[in-house]
Amino acid sequence: MRKPILDPTEGLSNARGGPAETRRGQRGSETSSRGPLRVGAVNYLNTKPLVYGLGARLSHGELSFDYPSRLADSLRNRELEIALVPSIELALHPEWSIVSDACIGSLGPVLSVKLMFRVPPPDVRLLALDEASRTSAVLAQILLSELCDVRPQLTPLPLGCDPKEVAADAVLVIGDRAICSDQGGFVEEWDLGDRWSRWADLPFVFAMWVARSGVETQSVAGAFAAARDSGCQNLEIIAREQAAAMQLPQQLVEDYLCRNLYYRLGPQQRRGLELYYAKATELGLIQSTVQVKLDDCPV
Repeated sequence: MRKPILDPTEGLSNARGGPAETRRGQRGSETSSRGPLRVGAVNYLNTKPLVYGLGARLSHGELSFDYPSRLADSLRNRELEIALVPSIELALHPEWSIVSDACIGSLGPVLSVKLMFRVPPPDVRLLALDEASRTSAVLAQILLSELCDVRPQLTPLPLGCDPKEVAADAVLVIGDRAICSDQGGFVEEWDLGDRWSRWADLPFVFAMWVARSGVETQSVAGAFAAARDSGCQNLEIIAREQAAAMQLPQQLVEDYLCRNLYYRLGPQQRRGLELYYAKATELGLIQSTVQVKLDDCPV
């Protein structure tokens, strides 16, 4: 078993103006005296190492699962205190805080974020975007603009909808259904993690643990790094269980978890995020460039 690698939406109109800086969760204004902290995570294969044993480690928290975009909505609606949210959400909510250096990132092919084409990429006029993640939706638009000088019209790919049922020139698919996607009827496929890293020569960070403003995180912040570390030490077990559950070859799942994903935020990941936010701003997909600061993360 190879040692896992730890280091390496058209016009999102509710983005707030002015530069933002991500920071550690604030303490004291909202405490666990109101009950356990509600923590939300994604139930995709790529999150399994991050949530391995996490529920038991959250002595002051409750863990639930949902789609990435819904987690961000639940955080905004104060239905969660902490969530594993798509990276673009920090541009929409600069008051939110990064609470751990555990993340989902890649440097190269990621397998679970794919842009599938029915026409050559320069000819794309209508792009269907998976509603599960806004980060990948922005990433797809950045890469089409940078690599093909294309700014297509957008249409949603509803959750649970088969990509083949959407009449679009290109379809963005994320998560487990991207790993298991059938390429029939498509002429080309982009792995967006691979395309980003070859174009930018930087890692890409898809999701991070984030708390909403005023949430006390000291009691649970260490649990996220500990769960990540435990998951990375047990990837063979995770791969065996998930390969059986998803009916995929175990070697494919092991390679995906060990070779395709990174689980720790660091300086290179910060630079990748900064470039992503800058390009999103240039395209008018967010209203301000986010200045990422990770120095205050607790681990």
